[in-house]
Amino acid sequence: MKKFDLNIEKILENWEVKHAVREIIANALDEQFLTNTDDIKIFKQGNEWIIKDFGRGLKYEHFTQKENDEKLTTSGIIGKFGIGLKDAMATFERKGILVRIMSKYGDITLGRSQKSGFDDLVTLHAYITEPSNPYMVGTEFHLSNISDEDISAGKHLFLKFNSETVLEQVRYGSVLRNSDSQGKIYINGVLVATEENFLFSYNITYLNPTLKKALNRERTNVGRTAYAGTIKSILLECNSEEVGKLLSDDLSKFSYGDNHDEMKWVDVQNHAAEIMNKYKRVVFVTHDDIGNGMDLVNEAREGGAEIVVIPTNLRNKIVEENQNRDGDAKVQTFHEFVQERNQNFEYKFIEPYNLTENEKRIFNLKERLFQIIGGRPYNVHEIKISETLQKDEYTFRSALGLWEAEHQRIIILRTQLNSKSTFLGVLLHEMAHAISGASDATRTFENELTHLLGLVASQVL
Repeated sequence: MKKFDLNIEKILENWEVKHAVREIIANALDEQFLTNTDDIKIFKQGNEWIIKDFGRGLKYEHFTQKENDEKLTTSGIIGKFGIGLKDAMATFERKGILVRIMSKYGDITLGRSQKSGFDDLVTLHAYITEPSNPYMVGTEFHLSNISDEDISAGKHLFLKFNSETVLEQVRYGSVLRNSDSQGKIYINGVLVATEENFLFSYNITYLNPTLKKALNRERTNVGRTAYAGTIKSILLECNSEEVGKLLSDDLSKFSYGDNHDEMKWVDVQNHAAEIMNKYKRVVFVTHDDIGNGMDLVNEAREGGAEIVVIPTNLRNKIVEENQNRDGDAKVQTFHEFVQERNQNFEYKFIEPYNLTENEKRIFNLKERLFQIIGGRPYNVHEIKISETLQKDEYTFRSALGLWEAEHQRIIILRTQLNSKSTFLGVLLHEMAHAISGASDATRTFENELTHLLGLVASQVL
């Protein structure tokens, strides 16, 4: 018999039996992956639990503490330090669990012996004897005095043994349906954290430098800051209808304040809006939009659109992103809904002979106004009266008048014929647009309006 000093100075006191079982399973899964051999087996035989792989077989040298170059350079591998096995052995010994390791290279058990050269120190050793089966394929860990519950708890630290449904796979990892109230964070299939308020669970398969650094020896208590960026990247690459529906449904809960933590990331909110826009007709509104244009919100809803209340910063993000989107890919905010509505607006024109006598008298004052300012502008071919006008795209209130350059006509809301001053004021305003060719709040428009007011005032005075 040979003795190999495990030389463990610091025992992981917070480790439970399940964590030690996890390390044995992790090593077996890594070996299966590296050698492309059959699935590992975990089974009970008599009073023993056996964890078996079909790889190259464990040697006592594997207890040496060092970084494993093979595992460090292979993606998809769970281990990397080569010390998890020693930690597991120390935990088993501390918990009174008997261990027997078998491979074609020898049988290994645990015991305490004097440290070589220091007779006053007793440390944990691996006892190596000749192999019981020199033709064995792979490695077997035989565990005695261990409960079925501990084995089950260890297995449930792996995605492989949990009933998680993969919703979508992308290059950074996969999105999993939550099987219970907690979101689980797996890294290469090993559970490293839980989240109380996550919409999904995740299996991260791409490890950036931050995440690699955060994967400590214990593989527990990995903080959100380490994996949040990767989870965000996973979600931003998802495009399936199923993930999109769950994201968009959660986004729609924003106004109620009970959506999940992933929806606190504005990039994810924006992506959820994109996916929602792809699969259904939706108009995204802010609380201000509702306050300023509730009638238009109701009009959109009655027209078959789903109304989703979003924060202002998301609305701004969508507007910014829409500049790079074409056609149906544009996400419809409330402002764009009003624009589209105005472009497709149908007027209810009233012919002059259908006006009331008082309305006719006021409407006919336009000819006197044209005389005062030196004649009807050359490009104004028509003055039309309509029962309805488009809503203003910013205040969401009905416009009082409109200059349509493409049709060379001024349209005035019928209600403005209730008084001379309102009708003539709106007509002057729209003529200033027609003559200047400029929009509101521009210096060119203001100058022309001032000029027209001066002509009228000089005649009156």
